[in-house]
Amino acid sequence: MLAIVTGGSRGIGMGIARGLLDSGYDVIITARSESEQVAQLSKDFVGRVTFLSVDISCKESRALLADYIDNNSLKIDLLVNNAGVAPKVRRDMLDISEEDFDYVLDINLKGTYFMTQLIANHMTKNNEGRIVNISSVSAYTASVKRGEYCVAKAGISMITKLFAVRMAEFNVGVFEIRPGVIDTDMTSGVRDTYVKMIEDGLTPVKRMGTPSDISGCVNSIASGAMDFCTGSVFDCDGGFSIRRL
Repeated sequence: MLAIVTGGSRGIGMGIARGLLDSGYDVIITARSESEQVAQLSKDFVGRVTFLSVDISCKESRALLADYIDNNSLKIDLLVNNAGVAPKVRRDMLDISEEDFDYVLDINLKGTYFMTQLIANHMTKNNEGRIVNISSVSAYTASVKRGEYCVAKAGISMITKLFAVRMAEFNVGVFEIRPGVIDTDMTSGVRDTYVKMIEDGLTPVKRMGTPSDISGCVNSIASGAMDFCTGSVFDCDGGFSIRRL
């Protein structure tokens, strides 16, 4: 079994890649640049990890991935769309520039859509496969200081629904995982703020999530246990999504 994990060089993506390797998948990790963590993973799982430099927001870069798959006659069983960026600077939505907006949307939304399209077309030839989109609680939670990020993640939710409907006839399941506050490099700059919010009751589970929490959800889907749940959203957020009085 072979999986692609986009944005797999660190953080949640690295956790997902390691979890899939532990469960028996070989993994192609894509990111704009390799990391020491990828190099170590390659040593831990000799011959089962491939790194490809891919910018998912770039058509030409995605084409290189397609060529690699075709030239090596690979069968992709699982795509995990994890690649994404946070805003370079958190700005009030009244002050976000078009450059701010395009930077986030080009990678998080456009990149995810066309990566999904690319691998979905590959999967139609085999009449099977699974696609997992990593979105965020920001898909439905308004955060006015990073509005572009919220818009992108909300769009990923619709990508999941659309491809779930379109790909059902090809026996390809499409799923969405919505992480909550996860302890990674992306959140390191505001970690203390999040820890205080959690202590004050933001989530019923009194801790930040970890990449391994997300990996567990992905592995459940990758195992085939969730195949009848195509189009479903899995909240991995410490209970953030629960409305409480």
